[in-house]
Amino acid sequence: MATGQLPSVNKAGLSELFRRLRFVLLAIFVYRIGTHIPVPGIDPGQLAALFNQNQGTILGLANMFSGGALERMSILALGIMPYISASIIMQLMSAV
Repeated sequence: MATGQLPSVNKAGLSELFRRLRFVLLAIFVYRIGTHIPVPGIDPGQLAALFNQNQGTILGLANMFSGGALERMSILALGIMPYISASIIMQLMSAV
């Protein structure tokens, strides 16, 4: 029967866990910094006015889900959508 004790963790497994945890925290830090870097050539005043007009629409909802990155028009606001769109276009352009 089970004794209720936790299995022992060796030192190699613990160091691997800390290495992976450090990578995840670094990736989150880089993402959060990237969401505050604006795209060049965007007028922040006009963008703020656009989002103030469209608060209750799908644009406001997308801004809320992106954590405000769309309103700041950051370089990481698009997420994975450009990659997915390019992948779909390349599949459509390929010969069948």
